[in-house]
Amino acid sequence: MFSTREYLDKKSGPYGVGRLSYLQSLVTEFQESAESDTDTKEQILANLANFAYDPINYGYFKKLNVIDLFLDCLDEENEKLVEFAIGGICNCCLDKEIKEQIIEASGIDLVIKCLSKAHENTVMSAITTLIYLTTPKSKRYTTALPVVECMIRYAECQNKQIGTLAQIFLEDYCLPVQIEEAKAVQRQMAEQFSENKT
Repeated sequence: MFSTREYLDKKSGPYGVGRLSYLQSLVTEFQESAESDTDTKEQILANLANFAYDPINYGYFKKLNVIDLFLDCLDEENEKLVEFAIGGICNCCLDKEIKEQIIEASGIDLVIKCLSKAHENTVMSAITTLIYLTTPKSKRYTTALPVVECMIRYAECQNKQIGTLAQIFLEDYCLPVQIEEAKAVQRQMAEQFSENKT
């Protein structure tokens, strides 16, 4: 449930820890955690991703550069950090300013890389994020040929949630000519693969 500023002020009281201070402490702890302390980093990033559900936190996220932190974590080797980071981005990227920040920071390329991750939650968040990030300005990136090709494969996925999300992406954001071009590439690759086997 979303919080109001009045509710937060009442809950924390005049001497309580404010939301901004708490989020600042999470960001600081994450940045100061040793590389080897993966459990702490994962827990903090999961907490930040959960705070991304509530629009009242978006102003704080902007002040604390939480979006940049999420984007940086998309390049991590640790799959859990990637999962929580893309989840956090997915939770807050409908905000116009955050969406613009992600697009301007070449975040779409980082989100696209998440499509090839092993964790299904990561893939679902990545597809959903691409749906949210698709604008007239960004569409040529979010619906690039490799993305469309990937979505065609995911539309046949055994995981129904991933399959449905991929189908929505194809139907709502891709032109028929893009889909046909991607299918042609897949056919060509399949033919080359069978030729190499023989």
